[in-house]
Amino acid sequence: MRHLFALNPYIWKYRTQLILGIIFVTLSNLFAVYPAQIIRTAINMVGDLLKFYQQLEGSSLTEQLQGILTKSLLLFGGLVLLMALIRGFFLFLTRQTLIVLSRLAEFDIRKDLYDQFQQLSLTYYRRNRTGDLMARISEDVTRVRMYLGPGIMYSLNTITLFFVVIFTMISVNPELTLYACLPLPLLSFLIYYVTSIIQKRSEKIQEQLSWLTTMAQEVFSGIRVIKAYVKEKFSYKSFAKESDEYMDRSLHLAKVDATFFPLVVFLVGLSILLVVWIGGDKVIRGELTVGNIAEFIIYINLITWPIIALGWVTTLIQRAAASQKRLNELFMERSELVFPRKSESIKQADISFRRISYTYPDTGIKAMDDVSFDIKPGQMLGVVGPTGSGKSTLCNLIPRLIDPEQGEIFIDDIPLRMLSKDELRSNIGYAPQDVFLFSDSIKENIAFGITDPTDEKVELAAKQASVHESIIEFPEGYDTVVGERGVTLSGGQKQRISIARALIREPLILVLDDVLSAVDTKTEEAILEYLQEYRRKHPKVAIIMVAHRMSCIQDADQIIVLENGSITEKGSHEELLKKDNYYARIFQKQQMEDKISS
Repeated sequence: MRHLFALNPYIWKYRTQLILGIIFVTLSNLFAVYPAQIIRTAINMVGDLLKFYQQLEGSSLTEQLQGILTKSLLLFGGLVLLMALIRGFFLFLTRQTLIVLSRLAEFDIRKDLYDQFQQLSLTYYRRNRTGDLMARISEDVTRVRMYLGPGIMYSLNTITLFFVVIFTMISVNPELTLYACLPLPLLSFLIYYVTSIIQKRSEKIQEQLSWLTTMAQEVFSGIRVIKAYVKEKFSYKSFAKESDEYMDRSLHLAKVDATFFPLVVFLVGLSILLVVWIGGDKVIRGELTVGNIAEFIIYINLITWPIIALGWVTTLIQRAAASQKRLNELFMERSELVFPRKSESIKQADISFRRISYTYPDTGIKAMDDVSFDIKPGQMLGVVGPTGSGKSTLCNLIPRLIDPEQGEIFIDDIPLRMLSKDELRSNIGYAPQDVFLFSDSIKENIAFGITDPTDEKVELAAKQASVHESIIEFPEGYDTVVGERGVTLSGGQKQRISIARALIREPLILVLDDVLSAVDTKTEEAILEYLQEYRRKHPKVAIIMVAHRMSCIQDADQIIVLENGSITEKGSHEELLKKDNYYARIFQKQQMEDKISS
């Protein structure tokens, strides 16, 4: 239960619903007890009337006794029906308070969990599987909600009904109550013993479900690759294997439940047997009436379902505890990136990298090693280098998606760590190498980065990214809904929409991470021409462009060559050509390839 203590703030927030729920469930149980007392009175009265009837048989009073008996039975039947209706009304109110509490708490937990997801850094997402995170926000939260709703409701119902019934039984006959409750200690031990088994098996089930969700997510995301390599059968067998494992674990838990519930029913039946046996003896001796025996049987039947439900609630609680443990682990995660709430404003894109080093914590790969350079307002920086040289890492450092291990980055003479998240990232337009488009319209994807989008702004950004002509060729134009991750678009179209999404913000710092690799030469020239115009119109901005094609960055004010995380060359296009090193060799090779292809 200690893992579920984390839910106390949510329960306290909706304490009004909880208190009302306790009141309503208590009232409903009180009206559940009254019918047993009415039936006791009715049976005893019928027995007495039958004795009179036998004594007066043949006389004129028998008809009157029949009338009294009929009216009395109708009255008692009406009272039992009335008690049932009142109890049903309070049960309705119970669900309207306790179940609503669980739904409200579920909403808050999902919201807080999603907010926690937003706060975590990229490093966390590299360490964890997407499917596992999806399982936590869906399946785990649902299991916790079942504890907060039905779990609490049936627990309160069991506790209140148990005490109300036991108190009433003791007031009738303490000795018979003792015999009726004799199997309960054994039942308590059984619940305690089964609880530990349920918890362990529930945790294993949740772990396997997370892995299944991850597999399904990967298959759906990579379905084109699977089909291209004719790996459907292999994928099916892998998923079937893990599904069988999930089924086996679930069956192990089901076997525990299958054994548990019959034992509970047996012990409850044993209570009824003891009541009939011991109570019948007392009726013979005149210590109790037949109505008391009927009353006790009703009481035992009343607590039968709550006791059986106790086993089900135990399962709910253990599953919820296993799920809440996983949620607590997630809530305990803290991003290594800490931003101040407020900061100075960035007035110009004066960027300075001072002896920056960064090593990826999961792999130990040193992506940047003592890197230093400056970008002045109005300048464009070109970044080239072989695969794995640290180009994308450099781009991630600027919007502070990751923090350097050593060194400091300054923007407008303000350390990056001193800038608030909104101030820093609202001034950056970032088009990453791994283009991601939401499963929404093209217009919404382009306008994603601004709060006040208009059709004019969206179209202007699309024209600047040279994708407007492609968009208007679609039957629905800008309202065309792209598939998941933009699967319905070509690579070049996705890259240009990503550029448009960055440009529409009119940022002070524009970071383009190899986003022209899938566009043709004509489109590339049009985009580069606009970028040059953008720099002329906005003298305080800076552009960082990562590229593999030297033609994309040859007009840059400064070019740096990264190799193994270090800057091996720095200068303008002409200066680097004179050095005849990596940059010059790649540039010459690409020129020859262009001549051959033309």
